[in-house]
Amino acid sequence: MNIENTQSQMRKGVLEYCILAIIRRNEAYPGDIIDEMKNAGLQLLEGTLYPLLNRLKNAEILNYRWVESTSGPPRKYFTLTEKGDKFYELLESTWVELSTGVDEVIKGNYKKEENEPNNSEQ
Repeated sequence: MNIENTQSQMRKGVLEYCILAIIRRNEAYPGDIIDEMKNAGLQLLEGTLYPLLNRLKNAEILNYRWVESTSGPPRKYFTLTEKGDKFYELLESTWVELSTGVDEVIKGNYKKEENEPNNSEQ
């Protein structure tokens, strides 16, 4: 089994949620998103980010505005739309449910159902 492929799939699963969380806090320029992800220890390449931002914009999850730059071409700053804010809230509840469940399974802290077979009896 290829561990790099599995690791990549795990990262992709949370990438969109993390990007939307950054944008939700404050409008964001793609370079700032990349920097924040790297500072958090999450690798994100421009070649991954730009198509994702465009897909989210086309799905009406994001808006952008152009801002003139003193050091080069104008920059696109992204914000969540009303639809995007609702989408983020759904992702957030999914993340809380998923991360709580995963933590419980890893730590073995979940409560077994009464009708669930006991592993020691099998």
